[in-house]
Amino acid sequence: MFQPTNMMEGQLHPLDMAQNTSESEIARLREEEFDSTKSGSENHEGASGDDQEQRPNKKKRYHRHTQHQIQEMEAFFKECPHPDDKQRKELSRELGLEPLQVKFWFQNKRTQMKTQHERHENTQLRTENEKLRADNMRYREALSNASCPNCGGPTAIGEMSFDEHHLRLENARLREEIDRISAIAAKYVGKPVVNYPLLSPPVPSRPLELAVGNFGAQPGIGGGEMYGAADLLRSISAPTEADKPMIIELAVAAMEELIRMAQMGEPLWMTSLDGTAAVLNEDEYVRTFPRGIGPKPAGFKCEASRETAVVIMNHISLVEILMDVNQWSTVFSGIVSRAMTLEVLSTGVAGNYNGALQVMTAEFQVPSPLVPTRESYYVRYCKQHGEGTWAVVDVSLDNLRPSPAVRCRRRPSGCLIQEMPNGYSKVTWVEHVEVDDRGVHNLYKQLVSTGNAFGAKRWVATLDRQCERLASVMATNIPTGEVGVITNQDGRKSMLKLAERMVISFCAGVSASTAHTWTTLSGTGADDVRVMTRKSVDDPGRPPGIVLSAATSFWLPVPPKRVFDFLRDENTRSEWDILSNGGVVQEMAHIANGRDTGNCVSLLRVNCLQSANSSQSNMLILQESCTDPTASFVIYAPVDIVAMNVVLNGGDPDYVALLPSGFAILPDGTSLHGANIGEAASGGSLLTVAFQILVDSVPTAKLSLGSVATVNNLIACTVERIKASLSCESA
Repeated sequence: MFQPTNMMEGQLHPLDMAQNTSESEIARLREEEFDSTKSGSENHEGASGDDQEQRPNKKKRYHRHTQHQIQEMEAFFKECPHPDDKQRKELSRELGLEPLQVKFWFQNKRTQMKTQHERHENTQLRTENEKLRADNMRYREALSNASCPNCGGPTAIGEMSFDEHHLRLENARLREEIDRISAIAAKYVGKPVVNYPLLSPPVPSRPLELAVGNFGAQPGIGGGEMYGAADLLRSISAPTEADKPMIIELAVAAMEELIRMAQMGEPLWMTSLDGTAAVLNEDEYVRTFPRGIGPKPAGFKCEASRETAVVIMNHISLVEILMDVNQWSTVFSGIVSRAMTLEVLSTGVAGNYNGALQVMTAEFQVPSPLVPTRESYYVRYCKQHGEGTWAVVDVSLDNLRPSPAVRCRRRPSGCLIQEMPNGYSKVTWVEHVEVDDRGVHNLYKQLVSTGNAFGAKRWVATLDRQCERLASVMATNIPTGEVGVITNQDGRKSMLKLAERMVISFCAGVSASTAHTWTTLSGTGADDVRVMTRKSVDDPGRPPGIVLSAATSFWLPVPPKRVFDFLRDENTRSEWDILSNGGVVQEMAHIANGRDTGNCVSLLRVNCLQSANSSQSNMLILQESCTDPTASFVIYAPVDIVAMNVVLNGGDPDYVALLPSGFAILPDGTSLHGANIGEAASGGSLLTVAFQILVDSVPTAKLSLGSVATVNNLIACTVERIKASLSCESA
């Protein structure tokens, strides 16, 4: 009987001992098949048995298949490279051949195809690898020979030219490319692939008077935003060999629990009082899943939620995003402030993520300095459940590394992904954590307790919005009639990539991450202004020097949608933007990236009333506004006209310096239907205002108190203008 996987597939004519064929007959067939396969092209040229009979002087030793026989077997091979006994017998009867001849021909054909494919792949990989190595050596030599243009000596840190910045980024890209090609080549040469760390060691902080960190691009973080390392995340190491069996067992149990949590109804999940959400019955949960990561720690609260949505992305792409730490932290940059993979225990089988297992750490955030971030050490496991159905689950590994600093444990959480027609997917998300939330400010307690800050609803809403954004990047049917719409495909991609980096930078710098510390400047109320300073050194994506960040969060008795529409509208910008000096703001270009008209990337020009300031006339404002049922953002940054022209023509946006400022708008958690932003429901808004300003272009300079006072006054005036414009002045 034919076996799908033949252990002797690479050899010519593996003998089928079950056939009652004499040794002489087998030898004859071997010779005939070898000749017929080797000279298949000759038969296509017109050689046949009749041609051979016209050469009586040559000893007739081989019997070549006729052109018709070869064509029939070639056609059958395209449809079925592995025919079974019944198919071989049927084919041999139709072509007038022995079944064994047909069997040998197919084995030889498979071997030839495999050999040709491997030879072609190896040649391509070898050529590409050599080219990358040569480029890498050239860049290394250029960096090693770099000299200061002023004194001729070695280049010091902080004095790198634009070209040398380019070389550094290009060198990092080449290293990643070589690693990728090495991994592909390992499939053919059989050598193990070196496991490179996905996160380089964090750059140590360099304190200033108010400073606690610095800027520096770090791979493995969402968009490279990391200003130092948190104590908990930095102290965690990769699991030991003794831990791995326990991790695997825990992951398998977590996967089973996730599937049941995603599919079960009452009594495990009860309907909320307003009938809009599923609420976990904790007693039923303990009875249903007695095993797990242990009882809930004292003082911790349980947060459990489940949400389902259909998103515009195929299931394979979704799995790739969830299993790649860089893509995952980029897509969920509003929720994931930092993330890294400590160790990959399994890469999966059959060329996909089925069975992939990796140990990770992550820090989850709300875009406000008033809500502490949640750090987690966990294993992520991916598994395919039938055709077109996948699941990805996380579960905490805190039991392996007990620490008093742990304030959040992830019980089995993740999502079930089901394939839908036309490239859509149905996603069922389960989020189940136990957390110490005593550090949450009173303003945000209601939002956090309802699960809208960290729960499944926020994950699904973010995923849905980002899937629409990614679809807009790939769109080709852009309407050309509307004024200001960017139709150049390369220009669209570059501008969206630049806006994505701006959003990631804003989100990573506005939360209460343990990677940086805020200093409270004034007052004792909820809307205190918090500031911090950072050095920006050796990063082409930011202007060099000392950057002062300031942020404040406060409550507005206005629905979030009204606040969002007011802040994103260029016609009302002069009412709150002090730096525009009351000038008229015009939209020069825009890219729509979602169903909601509020999801848009815009390029704005400020026509200042004080036209004598010629420097401002050369500046544009890049703005991205995005909204979903759980959060909205309006984020902007001044950009240079020359740099934006390069981007709009498809140039690399990584070298455009950005200092993003903006707003994060969240529902206060008091309105109906889970406090959705898009609904005209009652309830107020929680608004976070954040600015980043370059106060000195020399990184070694000291921060003056005057700069701090200026920024404090700027943010206070902006807040008052927003309150006044929205008719909500304080009494």
